[in-house]
Amino acid sequence: MIKISYNENIIKISGHAKWDDYGKDIVCASVSSIIYTTVNGLLNINKDSIKYTDEKDLIIEVLKKDGITSKLIQNMLDLLNELAKQYPQNIKLVKER
Repeated sequence: MIKISYNENIIKISGHAKWDDYGKDIVCASVSSIIYTTVNGLLNINKDSIKYTDEKDLIIEVLKKDGITSKLIQNMLDLLNELAKQYPQNIKLVKER
């Protein structure tokens, strides 16, 4: 299962959807596409808006709280939430305090 935990400053993505074999998993591919499109968009608009690491887990740290950054992050979370509704056995979003 992919676990996405988030608050207003940090988004952490870990795990694997296990919907299908590695390399054929459309759920993992969808999550990756949503996340990396958002990360690349934010960095192209303002390289100082976020900081991210992609080692064992992918961690996005929100550094700027401007309108564009907030809207793109919220859009990413909304898309992930919709995907989690379609694949509840494979994706879980958890809002932390």
